[in-house]
Amino acid sequence: MSPHLAEPVPYQRQHQYPMHHDWRKVCGYNFAQLRGFMNKQNSTQISIPRRKFLIGSGFMVAAIAPSAVAVQRKQAAPTTEEFDEDKNKEIIRAGFARWADGTGSFFGLLADDVEWTITGRSPISKTYTSREKFLEEAIAPLNDRLSVGIVPRVRGIYAEGDMVIALWDGTATAKDGKPYGNTYSWYMTMRNGRIVKVVAFFDTIELTELWRRIPVT
Repeated sequence: MSPHLAEPVPYQRQHQYPMHHDWRKVCGYNFAQLRGFMNKQNSTQISIPRRKFLIGSGFMVAAIAPSAVAVQRKQAAPTTEEFDEDKNKEIIRAGFARWADGTGSFFGLLADDVEWTITGRSPISKTYTSREKFLEEAIAPLNDRLSVGIVPRVRGIYAEGDMVIALWDGTATAKDGKPYGNTYSWYMTMRNGRIVKVVAFFDTIELTELWRRIPVT
Protein backbone atom coordinates (compact mmCIF):
# COMPACT_ATOMS: atom_id res chain seq x y z
CA MET A 1 0.00 0.00 0.00
CA SER A 2 1.24 3.45 -0.83
CA PRO A 3 2.35 5.44 2.22
CA HIS A 4 0.43 8.46 0.93
CA LEU A 5 -2.89 6.69 0.88
CA ALA A 6 -4.87 6.36 4.08
CA GLU A 7 -7.24 3.54 4.71
CA PRO A 8 -10.68 4.62 3.36
CA VAL A 9 -13.27 5.33 5.98
CA PRO A 10 -16.57 3.46 5.38
CA TYR A 11 -19.49 5.64 4.33
CA GLN A 12 -21.51 4.71 7.35
CA ARG A 13 -18.82 5.76 9.73
CA GLN A 14 -18.35 9.12 7.97
CA HIS A 15 -21.94 10.12 8.68
CA GLN A 16 -22.47 8.53 12.01
CA TYR A 17 -22.46 10.73 15.10
CA PRO A 18 -20.52 9.43 18.05
CA MET A 19 -22.78 7.87 20.68
CA HIS A 20 -21.44 10.16 23.39
CA HIS A 21 -22.64 13.37 21.64
CA ASP A 22 -25.39 15.37 23.38
CA TRP A 23 -28.24 15.50 20.88
CA ARG A 24 -29.56 18.75 22.29
CA LYS A 25 -26.27 20.37 21.30
CA VAL A 26 -26.23 18.69 17.91
CA CYS A 27 -29.74 19.83 17.02
CA GLY A 28 -29.27 23.27 18.50
CA TYR A 29 -32.65 23.23 20.34
CA ASN A 30 -33.58 23.53 23.92
CA PHE A 31 -36.07 20.72 24.47
CA ALA A 32 -38.05 22.62 27.09
CA GLN A 33 -38.51 25.58 24.74
CA LEU A 34 -39.44 23.30 21.86
CA ARG A 35 -42.04 21.45 23.94
CA GLY A 36 -43.63 24.72 25.02
CA PHE A 37 -43.83 25.98 21.45
CA MET A 38 -45.52 22.76 20.25
CA ASN A 39 -48.05 22.81 23.10
CA LYS A 40 -48.96 26.39 22.19
CA GLN A 41 -49.46 25.43 18.53
CA ASN A 42 -51.60 22.42 19.39
CA SER A 43 -53.86 24.39 21.71
CA THR A 44 -54.42 27.02 19.00
CA GLN A 45 -55.18 24.47 16.29
CA ILE A 46 -57.62 22.53 18.46
CA SER A 47 -59.55 25.45 19.94
CA ILE A 48 -60.44 27.13 16.62
CA PRO A 49 -62.02 24.10 14.86
CA ARG A 50 -63.87 23.22 18.03
CA ARG A 51 -65.34 26.71 18.24
CA LYS A 52 -66.37 26.52 14.58
CA PHE A 53 -67.93 23.10 15.14
CA LEU A 54 -70.01 24.31 18.07
CA ILE A 55 -71.25 27.36 16.17
CA GLY A 56 -72.01 25.28 13.05
CA SER A 57 -73.90 22.72 15.12
CA GLY A 58 -76.09 25.47 16.50
CA PHE A 59 -77.04 26.63 13.01
CA MET A 60 -77.77 23.04 11.95
CA VAL A 61 -80.13 22.50 14.87
CA ALA A 62 -81.87 25.80 14.18
CA ALA A 63 -82.35 24.86 10.52
CA ILE A 64 -83.55 21.29 11.14
CA ALA A 65 -86.01 22.08 13.92
CA PRO A 66 -88.64 23.94 11.80
CA SER A 67 -88.53 21.20 9.14
CA ALA A 68 -89.17 18.50 11.72
CA VAL A 69 -92.15 20.42 13.11
CA ALA A 70 -93.59 20.86 9.60
CA VAL A 71 -93.32 17.12 8.92
CA GLN A 72 -95.08 16.30 12.18
CA ARG A 73 -97.90 18.72 11.38
CA LYS A 74 -98.29 17.27 7.89
CA GLN A 75 -98.53 13.74 9.24
CA ALA A 76 -100.92 14.70 12.00
CA ALA A 77 -103.71 16.22 9.87
CA PRO A 78 -105.17 14.97 6.54
CA THR A 79 -104.49 17.22 3.58
CA THR A 80 -107.14 19.00 1.51
CA GLU A 81 -106.04 17.02 -1.54
CA GLU A 82 -106.76 13.69 0.22
CA PHE A 83 -110.22 14.95 1.22
CA ASP A 84 -110.97 16.10 -2.35
CA GLU A 85 -109.99 12.71 -3.79
CA ASP A 86 -112.71 10.94 -1.79
CA LYS A 87 -115.21 13.69 -2.55
CA ASN A 88 -114.50 13.57 -6.29
CA LYS A 89 -114.83 9.79 -6.34
CA GLU A 90 -118.26 10.02 -4.75
CA ILE A 91 -119.37 12.65 -7.26
CA ILE A 92 -118.41 10.39 -10.16
CA ARG A 93 -119.92 7.32 -8.52
CA ALA A 94 -123.20 9.15 -7.96
CA GLY A 95 -123.20 10.31 -11.59
CA PHE A 96 -122.86 6.76 -12.87
CA ALA A 97 -125.58 5.60 -10.46
CA ARG A 98 -128.05 8.18 -11.82
CA TRP A 99 -127.18 7.15 -15.37
CA ALA A 100 -127.61 3.44 -14.62
CA ASP A 101 -131.04 3.77 -12.96
CA GLY A 102 -132.31 6.33 -15.48
CA THR A 103 -132.78 9.20 -13.03
CA GLY A 104 -130.25 11.57 -14.57
CA SER A 105 -127.52 12.11 -17.12
CA PHE A 106 -123.88 11.61 -16.25
CA PHE A 107 -122.94 14.39 -18.65
CA GLY A 108 -124.58 16.93 -16.38
CA LEU A 109 -121.28 16.85 -14.45
CA LEU A 110 -119.38 18.35 -17.38
CA ALA A 111 -118.23 21.94 -17.23
CA ASP A 112 -119.43 24.11 -20.10
CA ASP A 113 -115.87 24.46 -21.41
CA VAL A 114 -114.87 20.84 -20.83
CA GLU A 115 -112.09 19.42 -23.00
CA TRP A 116 -113.04 15.87 -23.96
CA THR A 117 -110.60 13.77 -25.99
CA ILE A 118 -111.61 10.48 -27.61
CA THR A 119 -108.50 8.51 -28.49
CA GLY A 120 -107.96 6.15 -31.41
CA ARG A 121 -109.23 6.29 -35.00
CA SER A 122 -112.98 6.04 -34.71
CA PRO A 123 -115.40 8.35 -36.60
CA ILE A 124 -115.72 10.49 -33.46
CA SER A 125 -112.08 10.39 -32.28
CA LYS A 126 -110.88 13.95 -31.66
CA THR A 127 -110.81 16.63 -28.97
CA TYR A 128 -114.03 18.51 -28.20
CA THR A 129 -113.61 21.88 -26.57
CA SER A 130 -117.06 22.34 -25.01
CA ARG A 131 -119.87 20.32 -23.48
CA GLU A 132 -122.22 21.40 -26.27
CA LYS A 133 -119.89 20.24 -29.06
CA PHE A 134 -119.23 16.91 -27.37
CA LEU A 135 -122.92 16.12 -26.91
CA GLU A 136 -123.89 17.21 -30.42
CA GLU A 137 -121.02 15.67 -32.36
CA ALA A 138 -120.31 12.48 -30.39
CA ILE A 139 -123.15 11.45 -28.07
CA ALA A 140 -126.14 12.38 -30.25
CA PRO A 141 -124.89 10.47 -33.35
CA LEU A 142 -124.20 7.42 -31.16
CA ASN A 143 -127.66 7.47 -29.60
CA ASP A 144 -129.21 7.79 -33.07
CA ARG A 145 -127.86 4.31 -33.85
CA LEU A 146 -129.24 2.68 -30.73
CA SER A 147 -132.74 1.48 -29.91
CA VAL A 148 -131.80 0.99 -26.27
CA GLY A 149 -129.26 3.40 -24.85
CA ILE A 150 -126.05 2.48 -23.09
CA VAL A 151 -126.39 1.25 -19.50
CA PRO A 152 -123.15 1.50 -17.48
CA ARG A 153 -121.77 -1.03 -15.03
CA VAL A 154 -118.83 0.35 -13.08
CA ARG A 155 -115.88 -1.92 -12.37
CA GLY A 156 -113.87 0.56 -10.37
CA ILE A 157 -113.33 4.24 -9.60
CA TYR A 158 -109.90 5.50 -8.63
CA ALA A 159 -108.54 8.93 -7.72
CA GLU A 160 -105.20 10.65 -7.46
CA GLY A 161 -105.00 14.38 -6.86
CA ASP A 162 -107.60 16.11 -9.01
CA MET A 163 -107.97 13.17 -11.41
CA VAL A 164 -110.62 10.45 -11.19
CA ILE A 165 -110.37 7.30 -13.31
CA ALA A 166 -113.47 5.24 -14.07
CA LEU A 167 -113.31 1.75 -15.58
CA TRP A 168 -116.71 0.61 -16.73
CA ASP A 169 -118.64 -1.57 -19.18
CA GLY A 170 -121.52 -0.32 -21.31
CA THR A 171 -124.24 -2.45 -22.89
CA ALA A 172 -126.88 -1.33 -25.42
CA THR A 173 -128.96 -2.53 -28.34
CA ALA A 174 -128.40 -1.23 -31.86
CA LYS A 175 -131.29 -0.29 -34.14
CA ASP A 176 -130.73 -3.46 -36.16
CA GLY A 177 -131.44 -5.50 -33.01
CA LYS A 178 -127.84 -6.54 -32.40
CA PRO A 179 -126.21 -5.95 -29.01
CA TYR A 180 -123.60 -3.29 -28.68
CA GLY A 181 -121.06 -3.53 -25.89
CA ASN A 182 -117.85 -1.78 -25.05
CA THR A 183 -115.40 -1.28 -22.18
CA TYR A 184 -114.40 2.26 -21.28
CA SER A 185 -111.66 3.92 -19.28
CA TRP A 186 -112.20 7.62 -18.59
CA TYR A 187 -109.51 9.84 -17.07
CA MET A 188 -111.38 12.84 -15.67
CA THR A 189 -109.87 16.00 -14.21
CA MET A 190 -112.10 17.59 -11.57
CA ARG A 191 -112.44 21.18 -10.41
CA ASN A 192 -115.03 22.42 -7.90
CA GLY A 193 -117.13 19.29 -8.35
CA ARG A 194 -117.24 19.54 -12.14
CA ILE A 195 -115.41 17.62 -14.87
CA VAL A 196 -113.15 19.99 -16.80
CA LYS A 197 -111.05 17.55 -18.85
CA VAL A 198 -111.44 13.95 -20.03
CA VAL A 199 -109.30 11.48 -21.95
CA ALA A 200 -111.46 8.52 -23.01
CA PHE A 201 -110.26 5.07 -24.07
CA PHE A 202 -112.48 2.30 -25.46
CA ASP A 203 -112.68 -0.26 -28.28
CA THR A 204 -112.82 2.03 -31.29
CA ILE A 205 -113.05 -0.93 -33.69
CA GLU A 206 -116.36 -1.96 -32.11
CA LEU A 207 -117.70 1.59 -32.35
CA THR A 208 -116.56 1.99 -35.97
CA GLU A 209 -118.29 -1.27 -36.94
CA LEU A 210 -121.56 0.03 -35.42
CA TRP A 211 -121.14 3.36 -37.22
CA ARG A 212 -120.72 1.72 -40.61
CA ARG A 213 -123.42 -0.89 -40.10
CA ILE A 214 -126.12 1.59 -39.17
CA PRO A 215 -125.81 4.84 -41.14
CA VAL A 216 -127.71 7.88 -39.96
CA THR A 217 -129.04 10.36 -42.49
